[in-house]
This record gives sequence, C-alpha cells and structure tokens, in this order.
Amino acid sequence: MIGDIPVGSEHPVVVQSMTNTDTADISATAGQIRSLADAGSELVRVTVNNEESAKAVPYITERLEQAGCTVPVIGDFHYNGHLLLTRFPECARSLAKYRINPGNVGTRHRDKNFITIIEQAIKYDKPVRIGVNWGSLDQTLLTGMMDENSKRNDPLDARTVMISAMVESAMRSARLAEETGLGHDRIILSAKVSGVRDLVEVYRKLAGISDYPLHLGLTEAGMGTKGIIASTAGLSVLLQEGIGDTIRVSLTPKPGGDRTEEVQVAQQILQSMELRRFNPQVTACPGCGRTTSTLFQKLADDIWAYIHSQMPQWRSRYPGVEGLKVAVMGCVVNGPGESKHADIGISLPGTGEAPKAPVYIDGIHTRTLQGETIAKDFQEILDTYIEKKFGRDRVGLGIRD
Repeated sequence: MIGDIPVGSEHPVVVQSMTNTDTADISATAGQIRSLADAGSELVRVTVNNEESAKAVPYITERLEQAGCTVPVIGDFHYNGHLLLTRFPECARSLAKYRINPGNVGTRHRDKNFITIIEQAIKYDKPVRIGVNWGSLDQTLLTGMMDENSKRNDPLDARTVMISAMVESAMRSARLAEETGLGHDRIILSAKVSGVRDLVEVYRKLAGISDYPLHLGLTEAGMGTKGIIASTAGLSVLLQEGIGDTIRVSLTPKPGGDRTEEVQVAQQILQSMELRRFNPQVTACPGCGRTTSTLFQKLADDIWAYIHSQMPQWRSRYPGVEGLKVAVMGCVVNGPGESKHADIGISLPGTGEAPKAPVYIDGIHTRTLQGETIAKDFQEILDTYIEKKFGRDRVGLGIRD
C-alpha cells in the first residue's frame, strides 16, 4: 500500500508522475502536484535533495490535504537521504513512500547509509522503492562483475554484464532491506535504462526471479514523439507479458510545457492495452482522397474536446462512461463498419458522396443526419446515449443492471 493505493498482485497498474518544481517552493510544488493528480496521476514523486526541500515537504502535504487532494506523495532521495530522513522527522512522516537509489546512497559506507534509510521506513511504516538506474549504477558492484566476467572462458558482452549488475544491485538491496526488518510487502523494485531493448530485458530478468512489485519506465524517454514512441514500445511489451505494477512516462517537456502530458500518455498506453479505462475513446479515420472535406476532422476534434471537458462531471454522474467508444468516420469505405463496432458512431459523407451521415448505436443504424447541423445533432444524440446507458437509472436502449 502506498497511502491508500494498492500496488502489485492483481491490482490495476498504477500511473505515476514526478514534479519538476523546486520542492522548497511550497506553493509551486503543491500546485503542480494537484495538476498532475487532476490529470490522473495516482502517485506523485518529488525531489528531496536538501534541507530546504525536506523542511517544505510537511507544508506541501498539509496544503494538499486542505485542498482535498489525497494523492500519495513520494520522496525521491539521492546521496543524502539517510541524513534528511533522520534530521527532519516531519518530512519522513509526511511522505507516503521513499525512493532510494542503491548506487548513490553515499560515497562511502553505502550499506550503512542504506540501512539508515530502511530503519526510517520501518519506524514510520513506509514502503520503499529501490530504484536502480544505469546512469548511477553501483560502480563497485559493476567493476567486480566485469572483473569476474573477464575470467570466464567465454566472457559475456559488456551490455549483458551491465544488465545483470542492475538486477543484482536491486536484489541485493532488497535482501538487505528485509534483513534490516522491512517487510517483504513494503518493497518495490525498478531498474531503469534509456534503451527499449535494454528495458525489456532487465525487467524480464527481474520478473523471473522475484515477486516484488515492479515500477516501469525509461529513465530518460526524451521529448515529443520520440519519448512517447520509445515509452510505448518498451512498456507495451512488458505490460502484455504481465510485467509491471506502476508506470511512469518520463517525457522531457518543452520549456514552459505542460507536465501533465506524461500522465496522459501513460493512461493512453494502459487504455490501449485494455488494462485500464480512463476516458472514452474516439476512433477517427486518417482521411484520404475520398475525404478532402475537413468536416469529419473537425467533428472528431469537437467531440473529443467536448468529452474531455465533460469528463469531470460525467465520472460522478455516469459510472462506467470511461469505457465509451465513439467513432467519427469520414466516408462509406470503413465508416459504417467502424461505427457499428463502436458504442455510437457516425459515418460522414466523403467528397462527392451523398451529403448524408448514418448514425449507429450499439451496432444498429438508428437515423441519418444531413444538412448544416450534423455536428450539433450528433452531440445531442451522444448526450442522450450517455444518459441512457450510464445514468443511475439504466433503463433505455435495452440496458438493465
């Protein structure tokens, strides 16, 4: 349990994100946490890297509580976590989980510093994520394994040794945490890399030798489409194999960009894999020479914007609306078929075709729209359908509880 969020076993895969504000800035950090939570992040991590940020954490969580924001806040510690958690008990108490990196818990006496953090987790009954990262892998461990590998008759390549070292670092730290007294069910593991193939291989190894919940994500996915595609490629393979209990899409935002984009991408990955439902899906064709009119593009965009704006209210009024499937198609080639597969769909006339747009509800052609009010008429049909199918009184359209 991370706060009131269950992680692991058969529980749903959890979406996580991280702030990029200065944690010492209480107002900015609390505000960004709320934005991420409102976007759908179920866990939010903050950097705790100095005394000022450690002092700020209790005030941040207090401000969130006053605002009615219950998202668990995770503290990210590197190098000096053993000092900050012991010197600032209110920080240690306020956080829902600690994240520590066994590669940099201290320049010397690493086991001692690691144990100190685990002791604080035990004291305050907090779970811990042991997060190995290839950019800060324990060099003593890696060097030792490289030396051992060089003595083999058939030495492995450096990449294979590095992946094995990451797995060994995570498992060795987990064993030390349990030996110190932390419960087996209070540990989450991660082993983050930047390459998709490496990500898949290291997590397959971890999943094959342990039953700890696993947090998935590329450590630096990148910007824009590169970051989105790389994250989707890696996470989808693992999720399809049943590997992964929490995920983060570590996108690099543009200067001043919206941090919540990484939450939306993570949700869409899970929804596309049919593992979770967060928002209704709008299917629309890409367009071709049969659809030189932009009518279907504009309608698809308007419908998606309308659904997005209504979802905060719909979630409470219409349980299950997250699973709604809408199709807005451009011509008669695939339009009727796709519309029939959706809960509600419309096949708009392509260029040169009769200006008629058949509407399908639950696979049945119910009416045909035409004229200048197609968009408005279809939105009204959508509203009526949602009320009948997902309203508290589900009588209508043949639907019964």
